[in-house]
Amino acid sequence: MTIITRFAPSPTGRLHVGNIRTALHNFLLAKSAGGRFMLRIDDTDAERSQEEYVDAIRRDLGWLSLTSDAEERQSARLAFYEEAFEKLQQSNRVYRCYETSQELELRRKVLLGRGLPPIYDRAALSLTEADHAEKAAQGIAPHWRFLIDRDEPIAWEDGVRGPQKFEGDRLSDPVIRRADGSWLYMLPSAVDDIAMGITDVLRGEDHVSNTAVQLQMFTAMGAIPPRFAHEALLIGSEGKLSKRLGSLGVDAFREQGLEPMAINSLLARIGTSQPIVAETSLAVLAEGFDLSTFGRAPARFDDAELLRLNAQIVHAMDYAEVRGILPEGMDEAAWLAVRPNLEKVSEALEWWTVIAGEVAVPEMAEEDRAFLADAATVADELDWDGKEEGGAWKTLTGALKDRTGRKGKTLFMPLRLALTGMDHGPDMSVLLPLIGRERAVARLRSAV
Repeated sequence: MTIITRFAPSPTGRLHVGNIRTALHNFLLAKSAGGRFMLRIDDTDAERSQEEYVDAIRRDLGWLSLTSDAEERQSARLAFYEEAFEKLQQSNRVYRCYETSQELELRRKVLLGRGLPPIYDRAALSLTEADHAEKAAQGIAPHWRFLIDRDEPIAWEDGVRGPQKFEGDRLSDPVIRRADGSWLYMLPSAVDDIAMGITDVLRGEDHVSNTAVQLQMFTAMGAIPPRFAHEALLIGSEGKLSKRLGSLGVDAFREQGLEPMAINSLLARIGTSQPIVAETSLAVLAEGFDLSTFGRAPARFDDAELLRLNAQIVHAMDYAEVRGILPEGMDEAAWLAVRPNLEKVSEALEWWTVIAGEVAVPEMAEEDRAFLADAATVADELDWDGKEEGGAWKTLTGALKDRTGRKGKTLFMPLRLALTGMDHGPDMSVLLPLIGRERAVARLRSAV
C-alpha cells in the first residue's frame, strides 16, 4: 500500500512554526516509505480565507522544499460534502438544532456545576416536524450535528500515543454545518481523506477527541479510516507555549537569515529520542523518520539550538552555494577564511568589511603603539608572496618576536586589534593575506 499523507492548512493567516512542523512530519512520513505528500487548502470559511495566504502557504512550503505531489482546495469540492451530508441524513446520522451559543454555554456551566461532562444533551432530537416547521416559519434556520453512536467505545491504535479509547457518552455530538449552510472542519476533512486516499493522518494531540468523532464518520460513510497518530505539541524554551512561538513563521526565519535545512533539522527531531543534528537534505531526514521514536512529553523549541544547527550547515556550504548572496567582490578564498566564524551567511558582510573595507581600531595602549610602529615597518618590508606554512602572518609575528621580545597574547592581540578592529575572528594566517600589504600597513600606522 502506498503511504499517502496530507497537510491541510486554512488560509486564514500565515503558517507558524507548529504548522511547519506538522507539514514537515507528514512529508517525511510519506517520503520515508516512498509515498505521496498532499497539500489540501481548507478554505471552506469563505469570510476568513484569503488568496494571499494561499500563495504564502505555497511559497513557505516551497522555501522549505516541502513540495506536494498534488493539491486540492475544499472550496472546489462543496458538491462532494453536500452528497455525503445527504447520505448521512438518509441514515439518520445528522440532526437539526437551534440553540444559540449563549444557551449552550449556560447548559455547559450547569453540567460542570453538577460534575457532569459538558456535552450536548441532544435536546433537539425530541423536536417534532411541527416544531421544525414553526422554526422555519419564524425564519430560524437550523445548524446540524453529527449523531455519535454511543453504544460502543471508540478505540484505535495511535501511531504515537498507543492504544486510545473514548466512551461515546463522554463525547458531544459535533456541529458539522452552520445555520448559513457553511461547513465546519470535521465532515469535509473526513470526506476529503476518503476521496484523496489518505492512509495516514499525523497531527497534534489537540485533535485526539476529533479523531474519535471522525472515526465514526468514516464508518457512517462506509469507508475504512486512515491510520492516526497524534504528536505532542510544541512549547517555547521558557517552558510554556508562547505568543512568539505561535506567530513565528517562515518570514521570521528568512529575516533572521536562517537556512531552511536548519529549521527542518530541528523540527524533524525535537520531541523524539533521536539526536538533533544538522542534515543537509530532506532525504536523509526521511530515511531516519520513525514514529516509534516520538515521545509524549511536549517538544521544546529552542532558538539557541536552531542557531547551532544553522552554523553547522553554513560551515559545510561550498562557495558555489552562496556566491550569489555574498557581498560584491568576496571570492572563494575570503569565504573559506570567514566561514568557520559564521552562524549565518549574512554575517559574511561584516567579515568582508574587515578584509576589504574600513575598520574602526580601538584606542591602543601607550606601550603597544611603539610595537605597532615596528609592526608597520616590518609589514611593509615583508615577503607577502611567501608560500611557507603560516605565510605572511608567521613571518610578521616571528620577526616581531625576535625584534621586541614579545610573545603570546602581548604579541598577537595588539596586531589583531590594529588589523581587524576586533579581538576575535578567523585565523590571522588566513585573514592577513586577504587584507593585503597596503591595507595592513595603513591600519598598523593608523593605530599608532
